[in-house]
Formats: sequence, C-alpha cells, structure tokens
Amino acid sequence: MSDAPHISVDPAAFAADPYPVLARMRATAPIAYVPELGATLLTKRDTIHREEKRIATFSSVQPGGLMEKIMGLNMMRRDGAPHMEERKMLFPALSPRTVVDHWTPIFEQIVAAKLDEIAPLGACDLVRDFAMPVCGSALCAMTGLTNMTPHEMDRASQQMLDAVANYIADPQIDKDGFARSAEVDVFIDARLEQLRDAPDPSILSVLSRAGMQRPSIGANVKVIIGGGQNEPRDALAGMVAALLAHPEQHAQITSGARSYTDAFREYTRLEAPIQMTPRMIARTDTVDGVTFEQGDRVFLMYSSACRDEDVFERSDQFDITRDTSQAIPFGAGPHFCAGAAASRALVAQVAAPALFDRLKGLRLDGPVTSHGWAFRGPLRVPVAWG
Repeated sequence: MSDAPHISVDPAAFAADPYPVLARMRATAPIAYVPELGATLLTKRDTIHREEKRIATFSSVQPGGLMEKIMGLNMMRRDGAPHMEERKMLFPALSPRTVVDHWTPIFEQIVAAKLDEIAPLGACDLVRDFAMPVCGSALCAMTGLTNMTPHEMDRASQQMLDAVANYIADPQIDKDGFARSAEVDVFIDARLEQLRDAPDPSILSVLSRAGMQRPSIGANVKVIIGGGQNEPRDALAGMVAALLAHPEQHAQITSGARSYTDAFREYTRLEAPIQMTPRMIARTDTVDGVTFEQGDRVFLMYSSACRDEDVFERSDQFDITRDTSQAIPFGAGPHFCAGAAASRALVAQVAAPALFDRLKGLRLDGPVTSHGWAFRGPLRVPVAWG
C-alpha cells in the first residue's frame, strides 16, 4: 500500500456526485488512498498527464484484474509493443479517414431514422429513446455485430462496465457481467464466420483479417463495446442537456460563433464519461512525495484532472468558449481512446445538430441526474418539443 494520506468516501454518495470529494483531495491531498476502493487516487491534471506515460511504474498490465476477468486480456491491459501491435491492427477500422468516409454516412442514416420515429411523440427520455438506441446502432455497425440489437449492445456495455468497476465486490454485478461477456462471444462467433466470406470495414472484420487470434478479438471487441457505447451515449445525452440548460451558449452555436464540437469538448471535460483508468504499480517509486509499492492499485482520475482549478478557471461550470486543450477526458498517454474520433463525429457532427434541427422548440421537461464515479453519465434526460 502507498503511504499516501487516507481519505474515506461513502461509495453511494461518491457515485452520486464524486466532485466535492475530488475537489477536497486536490486541495488537501492530491494523491490519496481511499480504503473503500482499495486504491490510491491521483487527482491533479499535471501529475496524471505526466505519470500516465511512465508505464514502467504505472502499468496497465494487471493480471487477474476485473477487466481481464470479465472481458479477457485486451489492449487496454497491455503496455509497450504488445499494446501498440493490437492498436495498429485496430486502426484501419477507426481511423479518422474511415470515420469520415465510411462511418459518418451510416451515422447519418441511423440518426435520421430514429428522429423519424420519435419526432411525432412530442416528448421522450433523451437517454432511453435517442442516445441509447442511436449509439447502440452505430456500435453494432462499427463492431460488425449487426446480429445484436441496440438494446442488447447497451445492456452488454453497461453490465460489463459495471462489473469492471465492481470494486465493492457485489456478486450480482459480477454475475451479470460474466453473463453478458459470454453472450457477446456467441454473437462474435456467428459474425466472424459470415465476415470471412464477406469482409467489410468493421472492427471484427479488420481484426480478423489482420491475423489477431480469436481470444484477443473477443477481449478487444468487448472493451470497445464498453467504452464505445457508454462514452458517446452519455456524452450525447449530457451535452444536449447542458446546452438546453444554457440556451445562451446554444445560441452561440446557432449563430455560427461556436460549434457543437466546442460543446462536445467542454462537456466531456466537465463530465468525463470515462472518469478514471486503473493502473498497477510495477516497481517501487515515489511521486510527489508519496511512495508506491509494487502491486499497489492506482486510479488516474481523469474526471478530477479535467476540473483542476490550477488549469481551468470556474472549472465546475459549463462554458463552450473555454480553451479545452489541456483537458484529458480520453487519456493522455499511449492508451488514448482509439474511438475518440468516431465518438466526436457521431455526437457533435451528426446526432446533436440533427436533433436540434429536427425537434423545434426542444427543451428540458424535468430534472436531469447523473451517476457514477468510474463511468459517469445522465440516468434520464426528459425533454419535450413543439
């Protein structure tokens, strides 16, 4: 265990709103051990930005860790050459060029179809009725798992992520996570057989043609399902809610002074969908006066880094005019989110503009609440229009 100061949290309260505790840590103990989580948290932006790259100490390799148990050994739990080899295999499916040329037209079709469905309703829950099915459909296409429904994709993502972040060892959460992981394997096997005869730009097809072995294909597709559904779903619903709560900022977008990409970057800074990444200490080392021992569990808190008062003025406020270049909601090192370009395109370039254009008079129709400290997003965004 590190010799960092101890700060206790109420896990339920931390999940409901982690930001007050993280602000207290930044002010009084920027590196702190949280006994309820069994981990030492790094909370300052510059410390995380620096230490994430020092993989010889802050290793992604975590044998027997929650992610590996639920999903299998994937690129997020590899460092150095093994990580880069698998990332290189994945790149053709998610490169910026592939996103522009292939995936964006598909995103446009998915969003248009969903808006045709909900426009006559006059009201909906933006999470359940729009963000979840749109992002689920997009992920079915990108992964190649077109034999899954958007609901099945969302359920697999959420329950596997819940299990990956199950540091309180709830047995039902583990059971659900393993069940969804096994379910995804069945869908993968069925599609791999089809894609061998009819290859396409999907992740499954690209990884198979690159020669990746089946266990690694499964593990990497599962980790992509986790972040690839959770991240754009929560960013889309949350960003739209933030713009509806700040109509003067949305007016800057409609006037052309700002863009939905500005709003996306600011929202993911303020409410990072992926709030942290775990690391395992690979060797005894000292960081900012705190000594870590081999085997210590560490959480790099992106959510805290993106609200660091030393970097961002009024850090707890939504402001699309802000310079977000120092924000690291997608990581800062070699494990930077491979799907960031696709997420930004789906949310900021396709879904949000189409939503506001189609649903005239769009407005919030009730309170918005968010949840989570490892993965965070709105639970419900009630809206109405017309």
